[in-house]
Amino acid sequence: MVDQRLAALGIRLPEAAKPSFNYLPVTVHRGVAYVAGQLPKIDGEVKVRGKVGAEVDVVAAREEAKICILQGLACLRSALGSLDRIEQVLKINGYVASAPGFNDQPKVLDAASDLLVEIFGERGRHARAAVGVAELPRNAAVEIEMIVAFRD
Repeated sequence: MVDQRLAALGIRLPEAAKPSFNYLPVTVHRGVAYVAGQLPKIDGEVKVRGKVGAEVDVVAAREEAKICILQGLACLRSALGSLDRIEQVLKINGYVASAPGFNDQPKVLDAASDLLVEIFGERGRHARAAVGVAELPRNAAVEIEMIVAFRD
């Protein structure tokens, strides 16, 4: 059903990203899946680089947040076999590389939250942290990690 919803929205998930370093993309424990921080990669590369509020505007950062979510969902599908197993998106933690004085991190993360609700409906509503940081790996503007509950 989730795949049908994605198709109806015109969304195709990317291939699940392979870690470049020593960690797992998803760790599963007792019905909860923890998705490692996802960068907004397209074809394995971060295309938009820099700090939001300086080199990157809020509109572009919002698009990057959506890419992070799609990467995370691809990793979840790979780990769980199907996104239909997701019972609830519990929480997302979003990190926004922020220029000095930029404090609209919640506006950036709203794009990710909105997308999850579009895809999962009420099961996509979640708790969230929207944090401004000085730097992110590969000079990305956004990184998002997810925690979801799933059924066996």
